[in-house]
Amino acid sequence: MSLIGIDLGTTFCAVAALDDRGRPASVPNRDGDILTPSAVYLGPTGEAIVGQPALDLALEHPDRVATLVKRRMGYPDLGRPVAGRDFRPETLSAVILRKLADDAALQLGPVTGCVITVPAYFDDTRRKATMDAGRIAGLDVLDIVDEPSAAALAYSLQGGADGPAPGTVLVYDLGGGTFDVTLVSLGKKRFRVLAIEGDVRLGGKDWDDKLVDWAADRFQRETGGTDPRLDPLALVALQSAAERAKRTLSKVEETSLTVSHAGRQHRVALSRKEFETVTKDLLVRTRLTTQGVLRQAALTWDRVDRVLLVGGSTHMPAVGRMLADLTGKEPDRSLAVSEVVARGAAAHAGIARRREEGVRRGDTPVHEFLADVIEISVNAHSLGVEIKTPDGARRNTVLIAKNTQLPAAVTREFYTVADGQTKVRVRILQGESPQAAACIPVGECWVDGLPADLPKGSPVEVRCGVAANGRIEVTARDRTSGRTATATIHRPGGLTEAQLAAEAAWVRGLKIQ
Repeated sequence: MSLIGIDLGTTFCAVAALDDRGRPASVPNRDGDILTPSAVYLGPTGEAIVGQPALDLALEHPDRVATLVKRRMGYPDLGRPVAGRDFRPETLSAVILRKLADDAALQLGPVTGCVITVPAYFDDTRRKATMDAGRIAGLDVLDIVDEPSAAALAYSLQGGADGPAPGTVLVYDLGGGTFDVTLVSLGKKRFRVLAIEGDVRLGGKDWDDKLVDWAADRFQRETGGTDPRLDPLALVALQSAAERAKRTLSKVEETSLTVSHAGRQHRVALSRKEFETVTKDLLVRTRLTTQGVLRQAALTWDRVDRVLLVGGSTHMPAVGRMLADLTGKEPDRSLAVSEVVARGAAAHAGIARRREEGVRRGDTPVHEFLADVIEISVNAHSLGVEIKTPDGARRNTVLIAKNTQLPAAVTREFYTVADGQTKVRVRILQGESPQAAACIPVGECWVDGLPADLPKGSPVEVRCGVAANGRIEVTARDRTSGRTATATIHRPGGLTEAQLAAEAAWVRGLKIQ
């Protein structure tokens, strides 16, 4: 009976669990690998193959393989059909989660609960989609936790009871598909997030794409051939070659990649210096974001004690050099950058389970080690509601500002606009812009069940809150009668309970390998 932490990555996933002493440790998959590629192959006879074999099959059957699913979380589909069918990102993610949990169970025994990580900059829609993916996979999702926070938790627990020296840590998390940077105040078994900034559309895959474009242009220029990016099979092979070249250049100064298209094979040499020149603008984007999070926290670099690297893309030498130049500190590589997030999630799973039990038992090393760990996070986006001004403009009224300590809640009064009105609509937004149209629509909250005899202008109290895991919660009360009203968020594009059940049944019917 085991709890696990799952780093559900854009390009790779990792799993960790607590050992007998309550310390998080990585759990290899059934092939003995710590990392599992986030790829799903859907076969013609009801089989689903997850991981490296799926990537291998993509070279021959690109139309049957789904990758980069995490980048589509929160959207109604993957953006292209897989095996001739449109899929929800939640469903494809559920297939990956099911495979990860099944592999972990082979070593640990039945998985009784899990925590899944998300980028700190995920909005409520993407967070709900991630939790729904866990439900579709048939997992008991205890919680979701921000990836940089999970990394900081793992870092704070290393070295046993003493842990690292207290101080302010900048967590630079550059994964395969997303980028987060977080400032954390770290103490003994305690961490408090100070500020979050990020980009859910920036990650190692963008470095790969730059290389793909560079190599395709070279191919056309030097051979006079057509664009290999227009051929699905050639494109998949080129993407794989570009990723390999990127990884190789993290260790050596020069490599090459081969473009195969239309009966031609063309080898192009590539140096680390040229690669860094081609991708310089992407690194600058992360630098600007890193500077921004420091401004939000009103700190200077002399107040930052350590810079912690997280995410496989931080292996690129240019990342470490840029951060050393920006911060004046050599980045900390003391933890396995591709495993630390899963380990922190496993620790959070232990904490979440203990909180769920409600009492401190102290009867196992796991409980004893994690019992006094304190986690404090902040919200990555401001929470607001849409209001209509007298001139007809739709504005965002911020209720809970970005980087507010969580959990947090604010209560506002709204008023009925007609006699006998039995429900009130409140449109909930996430974002910093005063213009409602420029913000992220979370959904419409309908406050139902108001007394039928309320006069026009009756007050309805609506409480909007953000939970510790970043999920949005709404409650309501009829001020006239003092009764609690039903407040339900209708999220655009989200799955209904019936749809969740249908997707879960489909996943259960797969032969997942």
